[in-house]
Amino acid sequence: MENREESPAVEQLPTDVERGLLHVWRSAGCSEQLSPERLLLPWPVVQVALGEHHGLLLAQGGQVFSFGELLWRDLSIPVSAPVLEGSLLGKMVIRVAAGGFHCGALTEQGSVYMWGENTAGQCGLTDRGTIMNITVSEPSPVSVVDTEVIPPAMVRVLDLDCGREHSLALSAQNELWAWGSGCQLGLVINTFPVWKPQKVEHLAGRHVIQVACGAYHSLAVVRSLPHQDYNTQNPPKKRERDQSPHCPVPDREELLTAEDAHYCPLGVELTEVMRSETPPRRRAPQQNLHSGEMSSGSSPGSGTSSCWLSEDNKSNTKQRNLLVSTRLEPEGNTDSESQVDGSPKAQQMSDWRVNKNSAFHDELQNLLEKLSGPFLELQHTSRTGETDSLSSQTSDDSYVSSTDLNSSYKDESSYKRQTNSNSGPSGSYSSSPVCLEEVRLCLEKEKQALQGQKSSSLTNIHQKGRIAASRRRSLPGTPTHGSPRRRQPCACSRLSAGQAAGPEDAGDGLPSLETEVWSWGRGSEGQLGHGDQLARLQPLCIKSLTGKEVIKVAAGSHHSLALTAQCQVYSWGSNMCGQLGHVNSPVTVPQQAKLSEGLRVWDLSAGQSHSLLLADGDCVQPVLLYCGQQQEPLTETPQQSEHSCQRSPSRATTYTVRPMLLPFCIEMGYISSVCSGGQMCAVLADHNVMGFISAIHELASRERQFYCWLGDVRKVLLTPTRNRESVCPSLGEPCTNLFFSLCESLVHLSTLVGRHATSLSYFLKNAQSCDVTSFPLLTHTDYFLDTYKKYCSAVGDFQVMGGFQSLHKLSVECLGSQQTLLSQLCVSDQSAQGEVDLVSVFYWPLQQLHQYNRLLLKMAACYDVLTVEYQSLHHGFSNYETLSLSLLRKKKEAETTFLFWKTHSGKTAEILRHPQRRVVCESSNRSLTLQNAGRFSNHWFILFNDVLVHTQGTIPSQSFFSTHHIYPLSSLWVKPVTEDGSGLYAIKITCPEESFTLVASTAEEKNKWLRCLNQAVDQVLGGGGQGSSPGVTAMTRTASYTFTVDERFKDAQYIGGWLAGRVHGRGTMKWPDGRMYKGNFKNGLEDGYGECVIPNKVLHKPDSYQGQWREGKIHGFGKYKYSSGEVYEGCFSDGLRHGYGMLSSGKLARTSSSVFIGHWVHDKKTGYGVYDDITRGEKYMGLWLDDQRHGSAAVVTQYGVYYEGTFRENKMNGPGLLVSEDDTFFQGEFSDEWTVSGKGVLSLPNGDCLDGLFSGEWSTGLKVVGTYTKPAIDVCGNKERKSLQLGQYVVPAGQRWSCLFDECWSRLGCDAARRGERTTAWENIAVTITTARRQSLDLSKSQTKVLESLEFIPQYGEPVTTASYDNIRRYLIKACETPHHPLGWLVETLVTAYRMTYVGVGSNRRLLRQAVQEVQAYLTHLYSIIRFLFPGLPDDGSIIPEPPAPPSRSRCNSSKAEQGVMVVSCSSLLLPLLLPRLYPPLFTLYCLQEEQEEAQYWERILRLNKQPDQSLLSFLGVQEKFWPVWMSILGERKQIVSSSKDACFVSAVETLQQLSTTFTPSDKLVVIQKTFEELTLEVKPMLDGDFLWCMDDLFPLFLYVVLRARIRNLGAEVSLIEDLMDPNLQHGEMGLMFTTLKACYIQIQQESTT
Repeated sequence: MENREESPAVEQLPTDVERGLLHVWRSAGCSEQLSPERLLLPWPVVQVALGEHHGLLLAQGGQVFSFGELLWRDLSIPVSAPVLEGSLLGKMVIRVAAGGFHCGALTEQGSVYMWGENTAGQCGLTDRGTIMNITVSEPSPVSVVDTEVIPPAMVRVLDLDCGREHSLALSAQNELWAWGSGCQLGLVINTFPVWKPQKVEHLAGRHVIQVACGAYHSLAVVRSLPHQDYNTQNPPKKRERDQSPHCPVPDREELLTAEDAHYCPLGVELTEVMRSETPPRRRAPQQNLHSGEMSSGSSPGSGTSSCWLSEDNKSNTKQRNLLVSTRLEPEGNTDSESQVDGSPKAQQMSDWRVNKNSAFHDELQNLLEKLSGPFLELQHTSRTGETDSLSSQTSDDSYVSSTDLNSSYKDESSYKRQTNSNSGPSGSYSSSPVCLEEVRLCLEKEKQALQGQKSSSLTNIHQKGRIAASRRRSLPGTPTHGSPRRRQPCACSRLSAGQAAGPEDAGDGLPSLETEVWSWGRGSEGQLGHGDQLARLQPLCIKSLTGKEVIKVAAGSHHSLALTAQCQVYSWGSNMCGQLGHVNSPVTVPQQAKLSEGLRVWDLSAGQSHSLLLADGDCVQPVLLYCGQQQEPLTETPQQSEHSCQRSPSRATTYTVRPMLLPFCIEMGYISSVCSGGQMCAVLADHNVMGFISAIHELASRERQFYCWLGDVRKVLLTPTRNRESVCPSLGEPCTNLFFSLCESLVHLSTLVGRHATSLSYFLKNAQSCDVTSFPLLTHTDYFLDTYKKYCSAVGDFQVMGGFQSLHKLSVECLGSQQTLLSQLCVSDQSAQGEVDLVSVFYWPLQQLHQYNRLLLKMAACYDVLTVEYQSLHHGFSNYETLSLSLLRKKKEAETTFLFWKTHSGKTAEILRHPQRRVVCESSNRSLTLQNAGRFSNHWFILFNDVLVHTQGTIPSQSFFSTHHIYPLSSLWVKPVTEDGSGLYAIKITCPEESFTLVASTAEEKNKWLRCLNQAVDQVLGGGGQGSSPGVTAMTRTASYTFTVDERFKDAQYIGGWLAGRVHGRGTMKWPDGRMYKGNFKNGLEDGYGECVIPNKVLHKPDSYQGQWREGKIHGFGKYKYSSGEVYEGCFSDGLRHGYGMLSSGKLARTSSSVFIGHWVHDKKTGYGVYDDITRGEKYMGLWLDDQRHGSAAVVTQYGVYYEGTFRENKMNGPGLLVSEDDTFFQGEFSDEWTVSGKGVLSLPNGDCLDGLFSGEWSTGLKVVGTYTKPAIDVCGNKERKSLQLGQYVVPAGQRWSCLFDECWSRLGCDAARRGERTTAWENIAVTITTARRQSLDLSKSQTKVLESLEFIPQYGEPVTTASYDNIRRYLIKACETPHHPLGWLVETLVTAYRMTYVGVGSNRRLLRQAVQEVQAYLTHLYSIIRFLFPGLPDDGSIIPEPPAPPSRSRCNSSKAEQGVMVVSCSSLLLPLLLPRLYPPLFTLYCLQEEQEEAQYWERILRLNKQPDQSLLSFLGVQEKFWPVWMSILGERKQIVSSSKDACFVSAVETLQQLSTTFTPSDKLVVIQKTFEELTLEVKPMLDGDFLWCMDDLFPLFLYVVLRARIRNLGAEVSLIEDLMDPNLQHGEMGLMFTTLKACYIQIQQESTT
């Protein structure tokens, strides 16, 4: 039981007197002499647990009280004055458990506390006691530790139960833990007692819901495994965490030869260690304390046992395991029961007979008279040969104690030591349930038997001549069900009896009904339910209870009970006192108890020899049912006294044949739970406060009654008809499917109701501490609503198709003579005439919704309107009331539709007749017709809930249909036509491909049809379908439609958005030929972003396009994948490639593979472009015209040959230039492709020249007629001249990629460069960013944040200052990070074009100048666009003015203004954005250009770095005053010696090495500047403070730093800085430092190698 704090609303209800009322009495049937005693405590009782002679009370607030015979403390506490367990104060106990002679408590944190008798280890190894302690006087913690995990972890316990010598705990993982002694533990172990809790491995991996402990057996409710067979025969070889060891199946030969070794009755071998142990003994109840004593046999069937209700005296021997039925005569005052603590009995009765309503009392009295008629008392005299008794055939469990004869239980030597050591004053201790004399006689006989041969059985020593049968029963059980190999995931809490945690069992918050019952332990009385009397060492599933929906089990001393969700009780085991509630045979398997009609049991408990049931009757208040021994006059005969010492349960002389009603339950109020233990019974009840308690009980009672009714419907009607072979021919194919759907929906409804009824039963048991807002009706409202809706829809669909008439005939055939069963299902009076109306039967569940409404409203009235409870209950009432009214309307619609189809039959009607279709209205009375219809034409309009049907040529009276048109309501728009004086009451109907006008006969008819049409359309579109005013329907909607007339979309199916009958918004269009478009539509055409697939029947592969559309054509930027393998990504215009684009081909082509990137005009290459012919290894960079190379261009080949010239019609003609890899240079006339023809000059690498006429190809050979010239000296001059001539035939860098910049301007909304509105440009940017953020589903968090920040338009119209310039720079950084921004797209595309040009074959050092010029052109164009967006930016190279200073500070700031200004240039603003992305190909060209010089530089670097520091400094001419003397290594100063290397100026060297890690020239210049600063810092300590550098001193020192830095491509770095450096820095400090670095590089090249 969970301990939940009451909500404030619950506290406002009186709980101190009216809630948690406890009544206790002795189990003696329904005798009028019984007087249940009401216990008065200052707190409501939450739970009660009864042992054999004691009990525990759990009060609200977590306080625990004890009463009865507390043997571990030598106390006898009457129930009227329980004692508080002080050591548990502050522990927040939420559950208590009472075993035979020990106790347990469970705290809110899941900790277990045990105390009481510990002879069998049932209290565990506690901190306060030791193993040899026979009792634990105070509650002590018991640690439940899972040692299978690493590290071992504490296990949180949710439920606890106790037997006589064992305890079971249910963990939060729904695993079972056990400790104590005996086979009832379910552990695979041969040493007892088990002091520390161990996991029951056989149930590992199963979801245990509830456990119950009998005297020497255990029961568990386990969730079933769906679709799995867990019956295994082969045990696992290796025990794992998620596996359980199986009990091996013994062969028949082993069964017959078991006497060859010592075995206990459960098949566990007796080890030497076990034989040597001497267990402690149990102490008997204390001696008589007061007068009026009475003797007790403590037998389950005795009429008077040791009663701890009063302060009666006890006998000195505790016969707690002896199940013998006897009657004893009182030796003292026969009226001792009438007084408790000196209080008269009448005073006690007055406590619970308060505020008795006479009328209600009469009603309950009539119920008692009605129910008590069938109850009988059977006077029985013990005799042999009874069919329902097993005691004469088998040994009794009660004879074998777990400390001496069971599983761990010792041999005869142990018994001798026990008997001898405990004679004398301590002889009152007894480890055996029989008297000491009988134990001694038993041991002597057993010893004699063992001397002759070893016995395989230690059971019932009086059964001579039955050794073989006894031996077979002594062997271990043979489980047929093994535990599953894999642990099932458990996401649920336990389903513990008596608490509200049960509804959380099935994962969705409601208890599961798919359960099994497992049992283990001793079975001599059949209490395990497996059909035999064998014991079971491990849990075994009771097959007969599988599928019975068991929700609770209870275990008595020798019998077991199971309660199902159908309110049925199954019982098995000992029936000596009639405690099973039936006389069926055999009692070794579960049998259903005999209950009177109309009683529905929802709680039960089992005592020593009786059972107590809590049931619903004809009224709301629950009633108590009892089955067991009846009270007889208290007389004792010598024979009975002698019989009381028997070891087997004996039949009671008077007991009930079936459960009978206890009359006094009328006065107890609303009973919420029952408890039994020993010979005692107890109940917890509540008084009806403001009708709240009665409302909860009524709701639970009606739900249980409803579930039972649903079960009868399934059993009587659905199951027989569904399994009948003729169901399909009888119902027809459509109705058969609908019938199966109806069955499925009713099963789902039944399951929900059953689970809800079960959860309400749990709620009643814990109503004190449960919040009313946790009602399943409130927490699972959507689940209930959906289930009822689906059920009602299934019934209506079946009714519309006329299935109930056929079903009635089929049910009559199935039931035959049992027609009364069908009539019993009719709850209403509709079967009074004998005719069963199945429609009413199947619609009856809707009445339950009315009960929900009424009872929720009744409970809400108990709270203040401002409380959360009232709001929750009232909200639930509103939901169920709305649902009830809605389903009633649906029921009426189904009935109307059925009558419509019954009236209008025919072939066309069958076509229109669908299960989900309902008639709304129709115009057979000519109330609606078509405008401008012919004079003799007939038009009939039928409005269904999903379509509007227009029939022509119809004669309604004859139900004749000639032609009909169907208009789906999902794509139908209704608009009233304003009256223009013509007198026509018109309604305009718009459909995707058709529009027409309807004319009503009157204004009332027009309003009626308009309202019906709007409501039907609203219902189809997902609205409520109610309250829609005429003309107000969704103009924009999402619907599906198949076109039939439209030429463009003919036969296409569309799913998506609509606007007033036209395709509009996002949607998907699919054509029958395989075409598909998915994207945006506008005014019926593709417009916006979309994806299209077009099949290619020739290549059997589709073309696909992703990109922008406009007015039904591809227009804008997109990506087109052709079926041939080509891929085009770029701009389109009216379906043609136009503007910038990149075409990749060759992946699937057989001829060539190439990539073109450049400008397109009307689907042809025109303008500047780069064509990379991968197959030929050539790259063309020049102009195109109509898909042909035409104009200035440059070509590079994979062999390093470089061409420049003019192309015409794909051929290079006219003057041109050729440079080979070895610097051979030709300038002259070309014809065709690379063919030299005409005058020219050929310059060789050594400077020689040939001037004349040339002909031929360069690769095959040239014919020359000319003059050979040998130059004199000036070779360098030739090289300079030659280099200046490169690039004279190529396209200027400023004219390249104009298509890219034009596209960017277009995206900004400008027709051309700087021709547009700036406001429009910013709005386009914001719209583009917002659209991208909403439509892109795969954006990361960082990308989303960037887009969100870019949605805000910055301040662009103000003059730019130093502060706003920084904001602009940050905005540009974010804009260039995402391709969704026009600037970001432009930068990304420029990078792609640049890499396509200068990567691969284009990585030729002849292209370096062009590459640098192209970067500079990018900067110019980009800066032009940015200046358009931010007009406040100055021209390139201009100064940003400082913001005007305040007048008070103008004088002091004037000097600062004169000191420095900020110069803005395109390189300083844009190079950091662009150059890092272009750096790899550009720097590669620089490296190729400086390759020869770099080789010389690097050779000298390697040679000079071989010298030590001082030697190198001396060689470079560094003055000694600059030589460092000390160096720091890991914080230690060490002197620099002549052999030291790389120890001087380390900081400056490391700083300069960072030059290779930067990209932009400005960053590289900062590195150079920091290097000089570090060098100065290292030199300063060695010189005076006023020292100033001179170049003579600085250059050698800096040369040393450059040498030690070992920068690999320093020449390329210097050239890059020199070409792209900001011109404003060339003549400043940084320019001077860069010049020094360049001079060092030149000096190192020219350094002498000798």
